[in-house]
Amino acid sequence: MRSKGVRILTVAIATIILVPMVASATNGYFAHGVGLKAKGMGGVSLAYPQDALIGGTNPAGMAFIGNRFDAGVDVFRPDRGCEITGSMNPAFNTTYDANDEQNFFMPELGYSKAVSDRVALGLSLFGHGGMNTSYTTPLGLLGSSDLGIDLAQMFIVPSVAYKFNEQHALGLGVNVVWQRFKADGLENFDNDVNSSNPGKVTGNDYDNSTGFGARIGYMGRLNEMIMIGASYQTTTSMGEFDEYSGLFAEEGSFDIPSNYGVGVAVMPMEGLVIAADVTQILFSEVKSIANPLLPNAFDAQLGAEDGPGFGWEDVTAVKVGASMSVTPKLTLRGGYNYGGQPIPASETLFNIVAPGIVEHHATFGGTYAISESVEVTFAFMHAFENTVEGDASIPAPYGGGEADLTMSQDSFGLGVGWLF
Repeated sequence: MRSKGVRILTVAIATIILVPMVASATNGYFAHGVGLKAKGMGGVSLAYPQDALIGGTNPAGMAFIGNRFDAGVDVFRPDRGCEITGSMNPAFNTTYDANDEQNFFMPELGYSKAVSDRVALGLSLFGHGGMNTSYTTPLGLLGSSDLGIDLAQMFIVPSVAYKFNEQHALGLGVNVVWQRFKADGLENFDNDVNSSNPGKVTGNDYDNSTGFGARIGYMGRLNEMIMIGASYQTTTSMGEFDEYSGLFAEEGSFDIPSNYGVGVAVMPMEGLVIAADVTQILFSEVKSIANPLLPNAFDAQLGAEDGPGFGWEDVTAVKVGASMSVTPKLTLRGGYNYGGQPIPASETLFNIVAPGIVEHHATFGGTYAISESVEVTFAFMHAFENTVEGDASIPAPYGGGEADLTMSQDSFGLGVGWLF
């Protein structure tokens, strides 16, 4: 057991080393699911645990999956850009490509162990949030260097689940989160007129922060056909990005918003599972994300308590998926995920650097059992192209006109699970 624990720790450390390549943006800037099996089913997991990544969404699910170790990587490929129209400066009126960097890697790792008939322990590591834009040219409206941001987040979630009878369980997970951020190309705001802390707005390379939160969950089997689940994640209080204290409200604060959801899974026949989740992400509770550009830009500086932010609204995500055992060794999955995009038409200017606007996602996946103890899983996701056209989005002091945002996404993941 000791050597197995050492091997798992080694893999975990290697996974964390890969974090700088993590980026995602589907339901707002949250991933559409946690774990490749869930991702292949539209992200559903709250009532249907399938692997040891379940601790990242509903830790109560650890009580139902047995002893296993899962490892995988998801290759994420966004296609994003913007168009400026109607500006009083004709040089700004063009289409801008934000795909200088386009391939990102999202590693995942999960371990679960039943320590008694009633208690299970788990550890889940995964990238669950992020955003990246890397424009191929400067955007003169905002600055003089190539525009772009990079936000990446890694969750490490130790969890415990307790079965209070054979059908029902409660779970608790502790979110240990590391995130990093950098911004370039915002020189026009890096001054004592627009920022409360000039020099801490742009071009400062990566800054890191850590924080803690918690997730609680319930999962239960009502009968042979129906399982239900629910979970709640607290706000994750993160340390400030000191190198960007003149950009984000509250002197560089960038907490991770709370979220909650409910789910149901139905097994109408042997080998077939149909599941659905509804989750709510409360972006509005984090000032650096939710504060609007206007009128804040005229009332407060960037980095101030009520300074301008991205104007994001809360997101409701609806996830539906199905799983079918085609043969004793092969299981196929499919799903659909809809998450209303969080950016109002009036807030597209700042969101040129964070166009998390996709809404409709189609997913497909499967698992093949190589043996009784080893299985291979794949998952594919396509987020259909969406455009948000600005409406009074560029204030007159910035030249007027509109900023229109466009984004689509693809991802493909491959993983291995060991059952013991």
